[in-house]
Amino acid sequence: MAKDQLQVLNALDVAKTQWYHFTAIIIAGMGFFTDAYDLFCISLVTKLLGRIYYHVDGAEKPGTLPPNVAAAVNGVAFCGTLAGQLFFGWLGDKLGRKKVYGMTLMVMVLCSVASGLSFGHEPKAVMATLCFFRFWLGFGIGGDYPLSATIMSEYANKKTRGAFVSAVFAMQGFGIMAGGIFAIIISSAFEAKFPAPAYADDALGSTVPQADLVWRIILMVGAIPAAMTYYSRSKMPETARYTALVAKDAKQAASDMSKVLQMEIEPEQQKVDEISKEKSKAFSLFSKEFMSRHGLHLLGTTSTWFLLDIAFYSQNLFQKDIFSAIGWIPPAKSMNAIQEVFKIARAQTLIALCSTVPGYWFTVAFIDVIGRFAIQMMGFFFMTVFMFALAIPYNHWTHKENRIGFVIMYSLTFFFANFGPNATTFVVPAEIFPARFRSTCHGISAASGKLGAMVGAFGFLYLAQSPDKNKTDAGYPPGIGVRNSLIVLGVVNFLGILFTFLVPESKGKSLEEMSGENEDNESSISDNRTVPIV
Repeated sequence: MAKDQLQVLNALDVAKTQWYHFTAIIIAGMGFFTDAYDLFCISLVTKLLGRIYYHVDGAEKPGTLPPNVAAAVNGVAFCGTLAGQLFFGWLGDKLGRKKVYGMTLMVMVLCSVASGLSFGHEPKAVMATLCFFRFWLGFGIGGDYPLSATIMSEYANKKTRGAFVSAVFAMQGFGIMAGGIFAIIISSAFEAKFPAPAYADDALGSTVPQADLVWRIILMVGAIPAAMTYYSRSKMPETARYTALVAKDAKQAASDMSKVLQMEIEPEQQKVDEISKEKSKAFSLFSKEFMSRHGLHLLGTTSTWFLLDIAFYSQNLFQKDIFSAIGWIPPAKSMNAIQEVFKIARAQTLIALCSTVPGYWFTVAFIDVIGRFAIQMMGFFFMTVFMFALAIPYNHWTHKENRIGFVIMYSLTFFFANFGPNATTFVVPAEIFPARFRSTCHGISAASGKLGAMVGAFGFLYLAQSPDKNKTDAGYPPGIGVRNSLIVLGVVNFLGILFTFLVPESKGKSLEEMSGENEDNESSISDNRTVPIV
């Protein structure tokens, strides 16, 4: 049986959309803009790093990063992100969302700048420095996931909560696009100022010394948007749900939200004390009681995010290889180093503009209309369909006249990843767990996703290699080829459909309804059905 909700929480649930909602979206969203820029800009410059630091005199093709170095450079930020999600997620429930929120941003700003610096000029020293700072950059980015989602869900009203939380996440699309656009601008400027012949014409002269500045500038600029929002984050009040339900300070919660909502709110300290005394609410994380109430939900959020990120990150990080395979980016030896950066950035920007960004904002528009479950199920379904449609007739897509069709199909898989599970896996964990575990459980779910990203990123490096050992990239063993890799990704997406059935629908419900914090008896959350009832 439901009890009366605290007035301060009810006021937030029924509040009309106001300016503070948009302020919170911008403050949290700029963190995600930076996250995406920092995570994905590395894929724009890995080919350039290979040319600069791993050039081999007399080689037919330009230098490339050795497999172990490429895996480290691409994947080390994910290792940091996974650690940051778990650590800052836990810390957000222990110290409060606001206290930890500023810490993550400072780590991101300092490490973005530092990742463009290096100790020494030797390849080993440069790569070791880059990997070290990108790990800690990832650590800061990881903290942004659970904290941004939790803060936005706890500030939002229940009618448009899904749209607000997914709008924060949608800033990722702009971050990916900004990375591509900035790389286009920088590479164009350097190409105009320092023209160079193609690698085939002059192997050594095709990489001008100034190219070493290009990758550093691209990586370091990621610090600017994060630094711009630091002051705003420090001025945000702690969320009322944390202050009232976790810190047990009803007076402070009422005072903070009175200013935000510009209305009088009664503190109700007695009601907060009553809630805190209830033994049925005193269970700990991973206790038997927690597992019976939320165990399947946590399995649902972790498994779907894990499966989604295997597919999403293997595509995103290595789309430049797929574009090369189908001829969208010319052979490396026909370009100089800076032209190659331009072509890769142009391809990534076009994909972001045509499918990534629209997909995110379709989710924002429809998540509170058709619900999280329907969007996630639809997204996984179409990703499965398009992956198999790309993979099965793969030889057909490699013919020159069919390349545009391949890119359109490939863009549609991105569109349905973002108008689908990429957004919903971020939103749902911030809605369905109790306030005292919300940030931790979101961090666990997100860390599971990053584990999937590592499987996708590292695995795809090897899997996508040609089965013919004479056609593999330098230093790589033969793989199963792009076609079979796409089939594997199609199977992964199909598994995502199955695990989506474990995730409850939270559309239109308050956070306390979803988590069972507003209920008297222990069977309270039994009606949090996974599949919405029509």
